[in-house]
Amino acid sequence: MAPKGFLVSVGGAEDKGTDLEKGIIDRNRLNFFEIGILHNIVALIPKGEEPRVEVITTASMIPDEVAENYKQAFQKLDCENVGHLRIRNREDTLNPDFLERIKSCNCVMFSGGNQLRLSSIFGGTEMLEIIRQRYIDEPFIVAGTSAGAMAMSNTMIYEGSADKAHLKGEVKITTGLGFMQNVVIDTHFDKRGRFNRLAQAVAAQPGALGIGLGEDTGIIVSNGVELSVIGSGSVVIIDGKFIDYNNIADVAFGEPISIENIVVHMMSKGDHFTTDTRKFIGREVALSGDDES
Repeated sequence: MAPKGFLVSVGGAEDKGTDLEKGIIDRNRLNFFEIGILHNIVALIPKGEEPRVEVITTASMIPDEVAENYKQAFQKLDCENVGHLRIRNREDTLNPDFLERIKSCNCVMFSGGNQLRLSSIFGGTEMLEIIRQRYIDEPFIVAGTSAGAMAMSNTMIYEGSADKAHLKGEVKITTGLGFMQNVVIDTHFDKRGRFNRLAQAVAAQPGALGIGLGEDTGIIVSNGVELSVIGSGSVVIIDGKFIDYNNIADVAFGEPISIENIVVHMMSKGDHFTTDTRKFIGREVALSGDDES
């Protein structure tokens, strides 16, 4: 059964409208903020329901500052009911008040920081199971940026410097929060030059799709498999299904890897991709299809 909820994965550094408060009026950025990533999250909440968002700052080392930034940003979108779940260890996930708030909100937003903190603190907890079940059974929204986005998949990159990512063993992988299967998500993709990092993760398990999210860019996942791009940058899909030669199992640790026939798609706002059929649908094609129906 396809999940009834939505995943929103953001590549980091999303525009929260902060330039507006500095008196910088850039019409392009203003327009993006009005129709941008955070607006897309709020718009997914069913009509007639008061938006209620809980920000989870577990990954961050400055949780209070991050939570306040998100509160102010959501308030600009007329979303006044924004809470902060200040979860710093596994014991905090058992807090009865936190559990009740998870059960009654429309959306959880995982902040950036260290994705290994998310997997090690939430893995196997009742709170994570509640979030997963609500995502499957209800039009519930699970959003995450940077580390929060990387942790959404079952397979998660938790370490790997861009300049050594072509060397076997330099990319570290573990189990994420498991909202999506058979994908690996990387963030800050363009700015931090993480193509090789994601390619090595795909080479290690070619059945998984690599999804590289640029900054201020994200994807909305509906029905568990349908991706649509939002934001101002690009999303890169790395598909290893058709790999022919792949030496990652044979070379020594620290040696360069080789991969033949890896497939790459570049996507921008409005483009679509389905992870089960591995089919790319460009924005113009999708629009022309809508016009014909």
